[in-house]
Amino acid sequence: TRSLRVFENMADSGTIKQNNKSPSDFLRQVIGSPVIVRLNSGVDYKGLLACLDDRMNIAMEDTEEYVDGVFVENHGDTFIRGNNVLYISSPPK
Repeated sequence: TRSLRVFENMADSGTIKQNNKSPSDFLRQVIGSPVIVRLNSGVDYKGLLACLDDRMNIAMEDTEEYVDGVFVENHGDTFIRGNNVLYISSPPK
């Protein structure tokens, strides 16, 4: 398999750091942590990544929905089908 490069947002410097982590390494690292899931529709879900499977189906806890950066609703536990996911990111620390 080909290793993809993952970019991390460096909050303290405001720059992007390139590293050689694979996407799988990143996903293992953020399970149980706050994440932002962007859907193909442009909607963002912010919450704790509870788990995900090999098809990128996602379970989140304490989830908030945002449309165009504006808070819409609290959802609590949320399940997202993997084919709707554009990306998963870790918020700046």
